[in-house]
Amino acid sequence: MHTLICGSIAYDTIMVFNDHFKNHILPEKIHILNVAFLVPDMRREFGGCAGNIAYNLQMIGGAPLIMAAVGDDYQPYADRLQKLSLAQTHVRLVRDTFTAQAFITTDLADNQITAFHPGAMNFSHQNHIADATDVSLGIIAPDGRDGMVQHAREFHEAGIPFLFDPGQGLPMFNGKELLDFIDKADYVAVNDYEGQLLQERTGCTLEALAKLVKGLVVTKGSQGSVIYSDGQQIEIPCVKPDEVVDPTGCGDAYRAGLLYGIANNMDWQTIGQLGSLMGALKIAQRGGQNHSFSRDEIGQRYFEAFGSRIP
Repeated sequence: MHTLICGSIAYDTIMVFNDHFKNHILPEKIHILNVAFLVPDMRREFGGCAGNIAYNLQMIGGAPLIMAAVGDDYQPYADRLQKLSLAQTHVRLVRDTFTAQAFITTDLADNQITAFHPGAMNFSHQNHIADATDVSLGIIAPDGRDGMVQHAREFHEAGIPFLFDPGQGLPMFNGKELLDFIDKADYVAVNDYEGQLLQERTGCTLEALAKLVKGLVVTKGSQGSVIYSDGQQIEIPCVKPDEVVDPTGCGDAYRAGLLYGIANNMDWQTIGQLGSLMGALKIAQRGGQNHSFSRDEIGQRYFEAFGSRIP
């Protein structure tokens, strides 16, 4: 059985400005801001939440199935997915659009200026859950607004359990809409900032929201994570990475661990620990999909971190 990954396929174009933004932005002139930054260093990464989650889930040994919308410039990503043996059956090409992409300029102090173009992602509602077969679990990751709403309804109607992962898409929804997502979902995953925003939008505490689902997960970066389930709070430690290089995609790697654990009926402690490990393995490499480990290597790293084996 497959895990259906509903979310974005995107390109991340990352540029480095070898100075500080503050040296080139005049505070008294920000009302007529017109600046250009020379960026001699540039790289393009394969990204998007659906792509990143599927990449990591397959690495662990799961069976991901991507559902996403892409544009006319998709071919390089298509070639990559084919090499990775990741099915593209439910990757919809929307003509006369671009694949979603982020343009990120970073200065020497790690400040970032980002422009995000959703492109074909806005047409994600043209995909339908019923089109996918042999699906036992799903995730709604950041995607087009209409697509996220529709896919939650379709998962619920089909009786397929799913993880609601609003991510950077959370501000698109008001409190009533977020509660409707959670009411339909079986699991919720947010980072600590999103968790705070979720409480403010819904007017409910995390403890109250956790009662509506089987598990609510809050990641806290280097502080680890906490899982709320059955009235308990399970503390998950952060796995020490080989080095800290780039946090981009760490949340997606963690969520792949969650999905693998849930699909294989693991206990929450093990599920969280696997998610934590996957995030640590990713953070040591740039980009969301440049780390590579075999299933045996992941198992060994899990044993080294926690003294037990992945079931």
